[in-house]
Amino acid sequence: MTATAWTHIPAASTMPRHTLRHPDGRCLYVYGPLRGGLRADETPTPPPTALHQRCDLLTGGWVAISPSRNARPQTGADVPTTPASDRSPSCPLCPGGPEVPFSYDAAVFENRFPSLSPHPPPPPRNQDLAVPSFGRCEVVLYTESHVGSLATLTPLQVARVVAVWRDRSRDLWAQRRHRHVLIFENRGEEVGATLSHPHGQIYAFDRLPPLTARRVSTLVEHRDRAGRCLSCEIVARDDRAAERAVAHNDSFAVAVPYAARWPYEVHVRARRHGLRRLGDLTPSERLDLAAALQEVVIRYDGLFGTDLPYMMVAQEAPAGDDGQPQADWHLSFEFLPPHRSATKLKVRASVETSTGLFINDTLPEMSAAALADVAVPPRSWDGITVPDTQPA
Repeated sequence: MTATAWTHIPAASTMPRHTLRHPDGRCLYVYGPLRGGLRADETPTPPPTALHQRCDLLTGGWVAISPSRNARPQTGADVPTTPASDRSPSCPLCPGGPEVPFSYDAAVFENRFPSLSPHPPPPPRNQDLAVPSFGRCEVVLYTESHVGSLATLTPLQVARVVAVWRDRSRDLWAQRRHRHVLIFENRGEEVGATLSHPHGQIYAFDRLPPLTARRVSTLVEHRDRAGRCLSCEIVARDDRAAERAVAHNDSFAVAVPYAARWPYEVHVRARRHGLRRLGDLTPSERLDLAAALQEVVIRYDGLFGTDLPYMMVAQEAPAGDDGQPQADWHLSFEFLPPHRSATKLKVRASVETSTGLFINDTLPEMSAAALADVAVPPRSWDGITVPDTQPA
C-alpha cells in the first residue's frame, strides 16, 4: 500500500471562477481561464413541469417526482471521439456542446433536467401530501476531455476537481435553506450514468434525507450516552483493523467498512475531529484527499483490469436547525461499486429493497486484501496544491 508524505506543501494558489448565465437563467461557473462566451441565439430550456415530492404515509419518507428527467441525453462510452482532442461531437458536455460551448479546464452548470429546483412549481392541485421540490442540482465537469476518470486525470486535474467541489460546497452551504449538500458521481451505465464524459453532480436539499437523518440521530445518541465522538471511534476501529485497510493516508482512513453493504465498498474518512465539510480542509488535507480518491479509483480499475463502475458520494456534515454543521460528523467519501466479480453485478433485489437489510456476498476483509494488493503506479504530486477559488 502506498502512503502520502508531503515534504513541502506550497502555499495555496488561487483559481479564478467566472460566472455566466444561460438564456434560461441557469448558472455556468467556469474555473480557470475563460476562453469564450455563451451563444446569444441559444434556445432557452423550459422550466421543469410536474416537479414535486410526495409523502409516503406509511414510512413518513418522501419521493421526488421529476418526469422531465426522461428527456436527458444519453451517450455511452462507445461514442467515437476525435483523436486529436478526445472530444465527442455528440456529447453535450464536451466543448462546443450546449452547456459549455468553448474550451475549459473545469466547469459547473445547473442541471437542465433537475430533480430539485430553487424555483420549483407548486405541487398538483388537491394533493395534500405533496410539497414543492426545492433545492438545486448541478453538474460538475472534471475536464474538457471526453475520455478519462479520477484514475487517469493528472494530479493537477484531480486537485482542481477538489477545489471546484470546495467552492461549490461552500456556496451552497451558505444558503441557509439548504440542510444537506451531496456531491456525488455515478460512473458507468450499470449505476445509471447516461453520459460517459468525466463528470459528477451536486444536489442541495432543504430537508435531511432519511439515511442522513438517521446518522445524525446515531451520532447525537452516542454523544449523549458515551460522552465522545462516534466518528472518531469509527476511524480508530478502521486503523486497528489492518486487514480492512486499503491504503495509507495521513489525513484520511481508507478502508473497507466493517459492515460493508457492497462487496468492494471503500470509505475515505477524515481523521481530524472538526473536519466536517470540504471547506474545513487544510492545504495538506486537501492534497491527501485528492491523492486518496485517485488511489481508490486506480485500485478499482486494476482489480479486474477494467474501469469498475461505482457510485461515489461525499458525506459532509448536514446543517442542524440552527444552521450549524453537526458537531461529531467527519467528512467522508463513500465508494459503492456494484460488481462482486469481474462479470457479476450485485443487485438490490427483493429482500434488500423491501427491508433495507443489505446482504453482502463477500467478506469485507477479503475485499480489502484484494484491493490492497493492486499495484498503484507512483504519481508525482510535487508542487501541486489544491487552489482556493475567487470570483474573476
